[in-house]
Amino acid sequence: MRRSVEDRMNEAKAIPILEAMERLGVAGLHNLGHEKVGPCPVCGGKDRFSINPTKGVFNCRRCDRGGDVIALAEHVLACDFLRALDFLVGEAAPEIDQRALEARRKKAREAEAKREAAAAEFRARAVEDARAIWARAVPGEGTAAQAYLAGRGIRFDAWPPSLRFIADHPMIKKAPGMPRAAQVHRGPALIGAIQNPQGRITAVHQTWIDPRQPGQKADIRNPATGEALPAKLVRGSKKGGAIRLGKVVDGCTLVMGEGIETTASALVAWRQPGAVYWVGIDLGNMAGRQKGRNTGLPDLEDGEAFVPPPEVAKLIYLQDGDSDPTTTRAKLLAGLRRAMAQNPDIEAMIACAPEGKDFNDLIN
Repeated sequence: MRRSVEDRMNEAKAIPILEAMERLGVAGLHNLGHEKVGPCPVCGGKDRFSINPTKGVFNCRRCDRGGDVIALAEHVLACDFLRALDFLVGEAAPEIDQRALEARRKKAREAEAKREAAAAEFRARAVEDARAIWARAVPGEGTAAQAYLAGRGIRFDAWPPSLRFIADHPMIKKAPGMPRAAQVHRGPALIGAIQNPQGRITAVHQTWIDPRQPGQKADIRNPATGEALPAKLVRGSKKGGAIRLGKVVDGCTLVMGEGIETTASALVAWRQPGAVYWVGIDLGNMAGRQKGRNTGLPDLEDGEAFVPPPEVAKLIYLQDGDSDPTTTRAKLLAGLRRAMAQNPDIEAMIACAPEGKDFNDLIN
């Protein structure tokens, strides 16, 4: 006598999802924290597919599919609920329609290729925009950009060529409540050149400033809601890049913080012989992907994260004391360990500001 659908469903749900994964031929996953992560058996990729054995669920970010062990069988076999039950608990072993399955995978590959082409086109336009912005900018010395940094206690012996100024610069942004990207502000801005590992400018870091109040950023409001918006914005492709406040030489120490103000504060307050100071843009760029949340272990398959040039003998990451210490330290450790994996001879360390303060607080 054939069992009821409910009985078979309960039996299927009791199957460990890793057992079902093996029966379904899902391969190429690796351990990442409490999950197994890797290519989706349907749409491919590298790490968009995950299985959580503890919760007994799977998820694919690209296919936008997820669920329990039955949903996993439906996803991999391209079948309906009843045929998934047949596969998991017997009764009538389903015949997998290989042509339908391959057609589905082909459609997913074509959609992925289309998305990647669109993303590449968007990045190329963003890089062009960044270079056009940089070309419009003028040297920052003697401008409101210099007054802004001086108001923060930052005065260079020689103005870095990687920092420029635009007197009347638009901020184009899509903010909450706005249907599309539009100009939300226009005014003077400090412009930082973000160079990729090959030294080419691929992005710009823009900080809108208030020329009436040296040291203060512009007060920018969302035109749709009136809420304050960040006065900083990156345009272009920043991955693996940095704002170079000095030139790396063989055997040097590279000191890197997240922002221009943090790194420049360390430069003016702590001028070390043989030290060069670069701006890492943000913690994600400095750290790259981690193996699990807050583990401090770098995912070495991430080829887009920042790594120091081979000439660097010592790498120092700056940790502000006014951000979440657990998350911040884990990210910085991941970046340092990535550098040490690439160059086992490099010396790496973290320099911390006191709790509740950043490096710019220290010089003021």
